[in-house]
Amino acid sequence: MQRAVLPPIPTARRLTVERLSRFEDGEELSALVWRAGPGWRMVSSAVLGGGVGERFWVLNAQVCHGYRRLDPAEHLSEVAAAAGLTGEGVGLMTAADVADHAHAGDGGVEAVVTAGVDVRGWAAAPAGPPGAYGSFAPGTINVLATIPAALGDAALVNAVATATEAKVQALVEAGLDCSGTPTDAVCVAARVPRPGEDAHAFAGPRSLWGARLARAVHRAVLAALPRPPAPPAGTREP
Repeated sequence: MQRAVLPPIPTARRLTVERLSRFEDGEELSALVWRAGPGWRMVSSAVLGGGVGERFWVLNAQVCHGYRRLDPAEHLSEVAAAAGLTGEGVGLMTAADVADHAHAGDGGVEAVVTAGVDVRGWAAAPAGPPGAYGSFAPGTINVLATIPAALGDAALVNAVATATEAKVQALVEAGLDCSGTPTDAVCVAARVPRPGEDAHAFAGPRSLWGARLARAVHRAVLAALPRPPAPPAGTREP
């Protein structure tokens, strides 16, 4: 089998997302698409294409508030097919308007974030009775990050932890009393190793690529968070 042509190491912005629109249940909804192409290994918690493996695209689809479908992976596959996406990919969803996404970069690492925080809380919440955690409700902070280096499997998992730590740091700094929403998702893409190249073994926040990842995600989350409404003209902050 012929090896896929790998993308060059990025020196400028390469995480360019395309915004698409569709009509669903009488509502116009947006989606963001990154057509990554060959040469990327991704790790993701996404409902479609999650896990670790080579992926060719990432879709972040807005869905209606009060989302009730019980087959989100099939739904995302339908949206991806309509967008002309082929091969294996990653599908995320959110009720937030993905048009309000934010982009940030640091040392070649890039992050694109969409943030809806209406349904939020702390991860270690008190235990409740069966059903207390509610049904699937995509409120959702979605993080997509790219690293222009090869990472081993353990480093990819480490990168997810680093991105999540950076997200929580941004939420706390923004004054939000939470660690996220119940449906947050993350996708980190790293290059497929080139012939003879050793993949990086670490991506923690004090490693070379992990530190850059943390800063990029932190800035993108802060920029994506909804801003509180401005006070009426002529009034003062309390």
